[in-house]
This record gives sequence, structure tokens and C-alpha cells, in this order.
Amino acid sequence: MNPPVRFSPAVEQLQPDERETIGELDEQFRGIQETTAKDYGHGVRAVHAKGHGIARGTLTVRHGLPSEVAQGLFAHSGSYKAILRISTQPGDILDDSVNSPRGLALKLLGVEGERLPGSEEDTTQDFVLVNSPAFGAPTAKLFLGNLKMLAKTTDKLEGVKKAMSAVLQPVAAGLKAVGMPAPNLEQMGGAPPVHPLGETYFSQTAFRYGDHIAKWALFPVSVGLTELTGTRVHTRGRPEALREVINERLVEHGGTWELRVQLCCDLEAQPVEDPTIEWKQADSPFVTVATLEVPPQIGWKPVESTGTEDALAFNIWHGLAAHQPLGNINRARRDTYRQSAERRGKVNGCPMHEPRALAEVA
Repeated sequence: MNPPVRFSPAVEQLQPDERETIGELDEQFRGIQETTAKDYGHGVRAVHAKGHGIARGTLTVRHGLPSEVAQGLFAHSGSYKAILRISTQPGDILDDSVNSPRGLALKLLGVEGERLPGSEEDTTQDFVLVNSPAFGAPTAKLFLGNLKMLAKTTDKLEGVKKAMSAVLQPVAAGLKAVGMPAPNLEQMGGAPPVHPLGETYFSQTAFRYGDHIAKWALFPVSVGLTELTGTRVHTRGRPEALREVINERLVEHGGTWELRVQLCCDLEAQPVEDPTIEWKQADSPFVTVATLEVPPQIGWKPVESTGTEDALAFNIWHGLAAHQPLGNINRARRDTYRQSAERRGKVNGCPMHEPRALAEVA
């Protein structure tokens, strides 16, 4: 394996029309949120609007890590209180039989150090992860095209989406079986109806990792989670099936995950600016840097969890300068995610702020 690539600002390549594209992305987010706020009488996220589980736990950084991964947040052993949210991708709240990629967002509290722009007064570190190693578009401009397509389906008849999902799932599965993943089909409802707690969740995009560059992922490791990997949830006639199955498992077992990092060792094979290219583990394997322990608990309480969701905003730009998000897609997320959270908070009469203790979001 090649040595890790040293971080330099030169690894990023700004696009000439980047600011205009980001402005258009925000307009699409705004349109989605205005539609859903009118429908629900409540502000929800522009993407990953439906939460299926919220859990609290502790992330512990391992002692004695090798120097190349003992960077930033992971430079020293220690523990952080954590809150995680499991969701699915659409910006509207749908019956669980409409299957789309699963998401897991993780927020650590009490993280000290030099901060990213816009989060100087905070002490949180956010990770936003999806159950696929590669992003669905290479640039923000192409992602904008995908988002426009998804935005057009917001507020359409749910029955049509359920029928589309039933048709697209076998098509997407067939393409994946012959080595041709179809992320756009999965985004439109063709994702497999897998159990969220058995999935591995990936950053998909690259981040600064202190002196180096990395992607990260959260791997389930406790038996109560790994035995769910690849299992399918029967969602037909069960609009809240995912909340039900997450509750069942978390109440009985809780869960243990490992946070692992994958260092960039070759900018050609592991590009920063194109997140559709999966970094092969043969070139650079994932290395465990921390363990997330979630004790047994209820994963979803209808009234309480909705309040917790309203109080939380996850943004990869909430964090340390040592873990600066890299690449066009990540740069596009900074202001669009912030403005999306601010609009949601304004609609709900709950201005957004970063918590300093779990009690603030309990």
C-alpha cells in the first residue's frame, strides 16, 4: 500500500460556476421545504425528512492508534457523548414501503479544538453517512439535476410512489447483481428494503484527516446488529415498519458500531472531487479508530422523538478544522444544509443551535 497522501489545499479544485450551482441547489431545497411545510403544517428537512430512530450513546476513541490515523479528533483516546439519527432520503414523509437509501447521522458533543468556519462557537462534530460507499453524482451541478427530478415528485400522490418503488426495486437489484449499481433508481424508490440497523454507513465524500485525507464509515459489529445485515423488512401494509423494527432491536440489545477511516493513498485512484468513485479497500483498508456503544433504549417515541428531531441539525461543517469537508459536493453542502436547518427552525418556532449536552435535546 502506498503511504497516505499529505493534505494540501491544492487537492481541491473549485468549479467556475460553483457559487451559482450552490444557489440553485438552495432554491430547490427551499421549494421542497415550502411544499412540505404547507402539507404538514410543520417544518421538515429538505432531504432525509423522515426519521426512523434516534438513540444516545458514547463514542470512545481507541488508545494507541498508529500515528497516521491518530489525527484530529482521534489524536488522543477519550470518550464523547453521542446522538444518532436513522432516516431515509426523501424530503417528504412517506409510507415505509417506498424504499430509498438509508441514512445515519451522528453528532458528538464536547469536542474541543480549532473549528471550521461557521461553527466557531460550537463543540460538536457531525458525521452524515449513507448505506452506500459512493455518492450518486460526481459534481454539485449534476447533483442539482438529480435534485430537480426528486423535487418534482414532492407532494405527488403517495400511491404512485409506492407503485414506482415496487417496480424499481427488482430492476435496481438486477442491475446491482451484474455489477451495475443504479443509484438514481435507488433514490427514486428502488433501494432494497433492508433493516437499517444491519447496514454499514459511509461518508461517500472525502474529508481532511489532520495531516492526511480520508473517508469514514460506521460498521455494525455487535451480534444483535450483524445478524440483521442484508435482512429485509416487510413493509407492505406497515407505514411505520422501520420505526417498529428499530424499536424492537434497540430495546432488547442496543448496539455496537466501529467508526473506521480509509486513508487516501493515491489521488488518481482515490479522487477528492469525484465521490462517485469508490475507494477500493484493496488499495487502502478501513482502520478502526473508535467504538460507538448504544445501550438498550427505545428508538422512537412519537411525540418525544419528533421534538428531538426538531431540535437537531446535522451538517458535516459542524466540526473541527482538522476534519474539513473536501470536494465540490461537500462545499455545496455547507450553506445549503445550514439554510435548510434555519428555514425548518423558523417554521417550527425553534431556532437552531448546537447542543453542548444531551439534556438539551432530550
